[in-house]
Amino acid sequence: VQLVESGGGLVQAGGSLRLSCAASGRPFKINTSGWFRQAPGKEREFVAAIAGITSYADSVKGRATISRDNAKNTVYLQIDSLKPEDTAVYYCAAAQSRGIGRAVRSMTYDYWGQGTQVTVSS
Repeated sequence: VQLVESGGGLVQAGGSLRLSCAASGRPFKINTSGWFRQAPGKEREFVAAIAGITSYADSVKGRATISRDNAKNTVYLQIDSLKPEDTAVYYCAAAQSRGIGRAVRSMTYDYWGQGTQVTVSS
C-alpha cells in the first residue's frame, strides 16, 4: 500500500485546510486510517483516526474532521480555526488492524505517507 498526502501549505491563523491521503496498491487491506503530525523539535503526535468511528486528539477536537471516501481510496483531514501551533508536517497512516482504541499509537500503523507541510502564520 502506498500513501500520498496533499493539500498542505501556508495558511493564516483562523483559516482552514483540507489534507488528502490517497492510497494505492492494495487499499482494501486498510481498516484503520490516521493522521499524525510532527512539529520541529517535537515528537510525532496523533491527530485523528477513523476505523468506522473516529477519534481526535484533544488539541484538535472540535476543529478537525477526518473522513474517508472508499470509492476514491482517500482519507481527508479538515482542520478549521487553524492556530500557529498546528504548524507541522502532517503524515497519513494506514493499518490493517481494526480498533479505534489502538489508533492513537503510531506503532499500530503498517503504512505511512511521506508527509505534507502545514504552516500557520499568526
